[in-house]
Amino acid sequence: MKEIHFVSADEAVRVVKSGDHIHLSSVASVPHALIQALCRRADAGEVEDLHFHHFHTEGPAPYSEPRYEGIFFDQGFFIGPNVRANVNSGYADYLPVHLGESQKLYRSGALHPNVAMVQVSLPDENGMVSLGTSVDCSIAAIEVADHAIAVVNPNVPFAYGDLVPIDRFEYLVSDDTPLVTKEFAEPTPTEVMIGKNCAELVPDGACIQMGIGALPNALAAQLVNHKDLGVHTEMFADGILRLIKKGVVNGKNKKVDCGQVVASFLLGSSDVYNFIDHNRAVAMKDIKYTNDPWVIARNPLMMAINSATEVDLTGQISADSIGTRIFSGTGGQLDFVKGAIMSEGGKSVTAFASRTNKGKNKIVSFLNPGAGVVTPRADAHWIVTEYGAVDLYGKSLQERAKLLITIAHPDDRETLDREAFERFGPHWRGVFVR
Repeated sequence: MKEIHFVSADEAVRVVKSGDHIHLSSVASVPHALIQALCRRADAGEVEDLHFHHFHTEGPAPYSEPRYEGIFFDQGFFIGPNVRANVNSGYADYLPVHLGESQKLYRSGALHPNVAMVQVSLPDENGMVSLGTSVDCSIAAIEVADHAIAVVNPNVPFAYGDLVPIDRFEYLVSDDTPLVTKEFAEPTPTEVMIGKNCAELVPDGACIQMGIGALPNALAAQLVNHKDLGVHTEMFADGILRLIKKGVVNGKNKKVDCGQVVASFLLGSSDVYNFIDHNRAVAMKDIKYTNDPWVIARNPLMMAINSATEVDLTGQISADSIGTRIFSGTGGQLDFVKGAIMSEGGKSVTAFASRTNKGKNKIVSFLNPGAGVVTPRADAHWIVTEYGAVDLYGKSLQERAKLLITIAHPDDRETLDREAFERFGPHWRGVFVR
């Protein structure tokens, strides 16, 4: 391995020119040192019209702020809390794409990253580095970018899976800033009930996919008495780690990557990051692989467990927006829905509280105007709230409506029944007898 030569962040970002598109590694492993250096160039009037692309990012996001209007323009593939307000006020934007296809945007040339900016681990004896907690579509960006810059950070775990030769990078910057960690609140009683209802659908030996947050952690807590679970997911957090440490997750029944936990990016406590460091039981892979429905489907009893902002009475699932307001993104929901449906014995599950924190019902007669349909009604299978679980597969529109009303909040059911009658006409025989 040749000697490593580091430059300052300010020197590295001088390769960026006005009009460039910049890819950022995401979630917990954002290269903030390079972003700060770009801000200094912007403040000096040296660059303008820079476009940023990334998954959800943690930490400051100056590339979306009004003060850099005309200089930075954020076009993320998934929207997190740090850019949400600016996206919905027009200072930043959202680029809709299934996360599994985000890498294809780069590899196909539909979107060309002029500069890839990522964080990586210290190199191994062969000169290979890991992207650690954020492989995502960064592998693709590094492959095709005109320039690739890596922040070499000893706090980035060396995770096995898809590695990159360190000499692929034109510039290397040293930084030892700790990765962003996230502690999730204890689940509410409602979330506990949803977790229990989901857990009843998960058989022993299943392979699971779920996201992060209080609800997935509530589900994980209800799986402690299950046996021989596997994990193939786009991301995981502390809830899954606890199941691994308890021996509930061992992956021995997986047909693909047997015995390994497979993911593409992570967000959680430092325990999660430390766990994947030099651990061959974990494979951090290109999003092209983790979110490929055909790969997902090869594992039997695949359980795809996702969430929603709203579900209408016909089974249309909205998950990226609340009306016209962008909330998150398409993500990998449909990637895993398709994979689970094709899996032998697999199930696609959409789980959410029947009402928002402000008391608004989430099972609705019609989606809010402007709401995005992430999972179409033809792909809607199991729907779960704190009031139960229903399977929409093979059910007509009216049959679906009746089932969904039974798991809506009790105070919303009669209104939904009346609205269903108005929608479906005189043949409607609803939950409440007239």
